[in-house]
Amino acid sequence: GCFSASDREEDIVKNAIEALLLHLEGEEHPAARQVYEVACDPAVAQELASGSYLISIPLVTTKHRSVRVNLSLDKGIVEAIDNAAQLRGLSRSAFLAEAAQNEIQGR
Repeated sequence: GCFSASDREEDIVKNAIEALLLHLEGEEHPAARQVYEVACDPAVAQELASGSYLISIPLVTTKHRSVRVNLSLDKGIVEAIDNAAQLRGLSRSAFLAEAAQNEIQGR
């Protein structure tokens, strides 16, 4: 199994994502399950009864392969994206990918 802990509440999700990525590195990924399905597992139910917490963690793996997409966005948003990307030294694509990953992971 995979375990993560944190001394600070604000680090819980970040640490859990890191632990999950390390746990699955180079391994076949198991099928995703709903939180209630995991909670019904007898071993997990026992841990929950003793005070453990169960949280849903998004899994975003890097495929190292770009895929071209076509998006329609408001012109003002595109200009703001381009300005923010330029300030960070990123391309529009890199900025949007980073922003999406941050949003998915709750950062």
